[in-house]
Amino acid sequence: MPTTPLRRRAARIAAVTALTAALTPITGLPSAGASAPMAPGDNGTLKVHTAPWDGVARTPYGDAIDEPRVCRFYLDAANFETVTAVTWNIVTAPTVPSGATLNGTLNLRNGIGHTEDLTLPDGQYRLTWEFTGATATNREKTFTVDCRASMSTPSPAPQGGPAAGGGGIARDQAFTTVAGAAAVGLTAVGGVMWYRLRRRTHGA
Repeated sequence: MPTTPLRRRAARIAAVTALTAALTPITGLPSAGASAPMAPGDNGTLKVHTAPWDGVARTPYGDAIDEPRVCRFYLDAANFETVTAVTWNIVTAPTVPSGATLNGTLNLRNGIGHTEDLTLPDGQYRLTWEFTGATATNREKTFTVDCRASMSTPSPAPQGGPAAGGGGIARDQAFTTVAGAAAVGLTAVGGVMWYRLRRRTHGA
């Protein structure tokens, strides 16, 4: 019949249409494996910054640097958006029974803020923080408190001769120089005396 090819074509078009609809994701439904939306403040961080000590200057508030080794320090908060307070905690890393700890709540304004200057005994520590509504994980970092660094740095050895107006040389060096000069002088005098005595003995 002449209508058979038309029916077959219509059937093929209907099948393709149905398949296309089945493969097209429904708008508004989350795709498989999609991550949950981030909450305000999830991109926030607490940075460890140097506070003044032993002639070392303060790292400026808001500086992007994160210092892994400090002595006296403070915590600098940034990128917390609308979050108004962050609770922080510092413990030894690894955890030590009765180890030194610090904790507190940092009030923020426009997502930023900083603590007062802090101190801890020398050692390695882990800093963690949290806030209401947080969804992100891995809100932690480790850092080292080392107040012996500046004291353990040896002074450079002096190079060359004494500076102008400095006067003199090291004690041991001076002794060696003077003793050497004396030895040369005694040798010279002894040679002269021996030469004179030898001439007199031979009647010269």
